[in-house]
Amino acid sequence: MTPLAADEPFQFACSSQVPCFNDCCQDLNQFLTPYDILRLKKHFGLTSAQFLEQYTSQHIGPETGLPIITLRPDYAADLKCPFVTSHGCRVYEDRPASCRMYPIARAIFRSPLTGQIEEQFMLIKEPHCRGFEQGPQMTAHEWMQQQDLTIYNAMNDRMMTIISLWRQQKQGPPDLKANRMFSMACYDLDAFRQYINTNGLPNNLDTQDIDLKTFPTDDIALLKVAFKWVLYEFFGVTESKI
Repeated sequence: MTPLAADEPFQFACSSQVPCFNDCCQDLNQFLTPYDILRLKKHFGLTSAQFLEQYTSQHIGPETGLPIITLRPDYAADLKCPFVTSHGCRVYEDRPASCRMYPIARAIFRSPLTGQIEEQFMLIKEPHCRGFEQGPQMTAHEWMQQQDLTIYNAMNDRMMTIISLWRQQKQGPPDLKANRMFSMACYDLDAFRQYINTNGLPNNLDTQDIDLKTFPTDDIALLKVAFKWVLYEFFGVTESKI
C-alpha cells in the first residue's frame, strides 16, 4: 500500500480480459458494512435475518469489542466469494463498497478545525493484480464516481463516526444486551423496523432530515435513523451531523 493524493492519477482497469480476472475474489476475508448488507439483502429479496444467516458470519472487533460482519466464503473452493462465477460477480450492481473501491483504500477523519470529514487514500498493489497494466489514468475521486461509491461512502462514513466515537468514549466491549441492540440496529434492519414500530423512537432524537413516513419501504431512511438511534442509546447524542 502506497499513499495516493486525491488529485494524483493512477492507471487501472478490471475486466474479464485481464489475466488475473476473479483472482481477488478468493482467499477472502470480506467485511460488510450495514449499507453493504442493505443492498445485498434487497438484491436477493431476502430479509436481513435471512441474508445474515445464509451468507455471513459475526465476529467481535478486536479494538472495540463491537460486532462486525464478514461474508462467509466457500470453504470448499479456496475460500472464494459466494457470489463469484466464471463470468464475474453475480451481484455486481450491488457489490460491497470494498470491492468497488479496489485498488484504492480510503480512510476518513474529522478535522478538529472545521469539523468536516476529510479523506486519505492509499493505492493497493498486490502481486497477482494485472489491472495496473492497462486502463485509463484517473484520480481517486474519478474512480469513486465511476464505481458509484457516493451513496456507499456517505452511509459508511456514518458507521465510521460511530466506531470512532466508541473508541474515544467507551472502555471495553458492550455487554450482551448492548451487543444485541447494536447488531439489530446496524445489521438487521427488518428487526429494527419491528422494534421501533413497537417501542417508538426517543422523543428528542434528531430526525428532522429524515422522512419517517417512508420507513415501511425505504431502508436507506431507516438505516439513517438506526445510526442516529445508536448514537442516542450508546452515547446520549440527540443531535448529530450524520
